[in-house]
This record gives sequence, C-alpha cells and structure tokens, in this order.
Amino acid sequence: MLPKKEGIIVNFSSGWGRSGAALVAPYCASKWAVEGLTRSVAKELPDGMAVIALNPGVIHTEMLQSCFGTSASIYQEPDAWAPKAATMILNLAGADNGASLTV
Repeated sequence: MLPKKEGIIVNFSSGWGRSGAALVAPYCASKWAVEGLTRSVAKELPDGMAVIALNPGVIHTEMLQSCFGTSASIYQEPDAWAPKAATMILNLAGADNGASLTV
C-alpha cells in the first residue's frame, strides 16, 4: 500500500473507545488505544491513503451478553451488521483519513 500510496486501513474500535464504562476498563483502554493509534498514523500517511477507526455500534456478542445479560439480545447480530459495514467500508476514501466512524 505504501509504495502505491493508495489504500484504506480500517481499525476496529468501539463506543467504549470513546467513553468509559464500569467493569470493562481493560476493553475500554484497548479501544482508546485503537482510536489514538488511528489518529497518529493518519498524520503519517501519504495523500491517497487513509486509516479510520470504525465503531460497529452495539452488536449482540458474547461479550455484550456478559455485560448486559439477556437484554443484549435486543441488539443486532453480527450477520445483520456485516452487509452495512461492508458497504460503508467499500465507500471510504482518502478524505476519511483519521476519522472515527460508526456503522
């Protein structure tokens, strides 16, 4: 990607990478790191390339279920989220460099 000076890097983040929450401090810290890394790398990339942090929104996963219990089931399944995310990712451009986006 660097030799061609084109391409998009997508780093998966989380809403908890933009705010904190009780009982998930290590997870929040790791996602804050993703957000910071994305912003820093964005400043190093040549024109034509981009790196973004992508927050998938609230997805029904085992981790969410461990935090929210049975109420986690009201959120969308990963299979329902994936097509929306793919469309968004495929439409990213260099102008999105450094952005923190949510699907």
